[in-house]
Amino acid sequence: MDSLTNRFKAALAEGRQQIGLWCSLASPISTEVVAGAGFDWLLLDMEHSANDLRDIYAQLQAMMEGDTHPMVRVPSDDPITIKRILDAGAQSLMIPNIDDAAQAARVVAATRYAPRGIRGFSQAPRAARFGRIKDYHTRCEAELFVAVQVESRRALDNLDAIAAVEGVDGVFIGPGDLSTSLGYVGQQGHPEVVATIEAAVARIVRAGKQAGILTPSEELARRYIAAGTRFTAVGSDMGLLARNAEALAARFRA
Repeated sequence: MDSLTNRFKAALAEGRQQIGLWCSLASPISTEVVAGAGFDWLLLDMEHSANDLRDIYAQLQAMMEGDTHPMVRVPSDDPITIKRILDAGAQSLMIPNIDDAAQAARVVAATRYAPRGIRGFSQAPRAARFGRIKDYHTRCEAELFVAVQVESRRALDNLDAIAAVEGVDGVFIGPGDLSTSLGYVGQQGHPEVVATIEAAVARIVRAGKQAGILTPSEELARRYIAAGTRFTAVGSDMGLLARNAEALAARFRA
């Protein structure tokens, strides 16, 4: 594979499960550490963390030499933000809070150059290795992975139409906001929430799109994988640091 090939997208196309970790610490050092741990992909979060564009840029650089693939969750569906993250070199994006097909189509358009979209043209961004990938602008679209996040009752109502949008490669279920929207705030493991998520995963798979989710529960992760998720985040850098630090301290206090 050459430097432009999206290994994550290729692995999913081959049916290989991709296990990931959420990264919210906004540090290229911590991201470099967990990038070497053996995960297939890391989610660099800009929605619920202190990450800004410079932080993401540095973390993409920190991951450059390894095999773990970076995906960036942008803070919103803003096309300017999407353009800047793509120019920084991200090939896989997650866009939160997608509620209908029209919104999904707009975010896809933000990742495409004209005439297929509205992404602004930059001659030699980091994504093109500063002009060293000569055919970047003609090849980049095929190597992008666009995941839209469904997180509300309205999104579930429109799920089939969202998944049918051309250019949507994956649909990622946000269990926190979804459980809240369903009336079970803070109860991601509630039986009705779990059943709803499993049914949504089945719909995504039937639509021929990749299904994804985040859960720190190993039991639920394995259950959702069995239901059909193919890019599955199983924890977070913040959670690993907090829970392991607490456990270490508790052992010595005892």
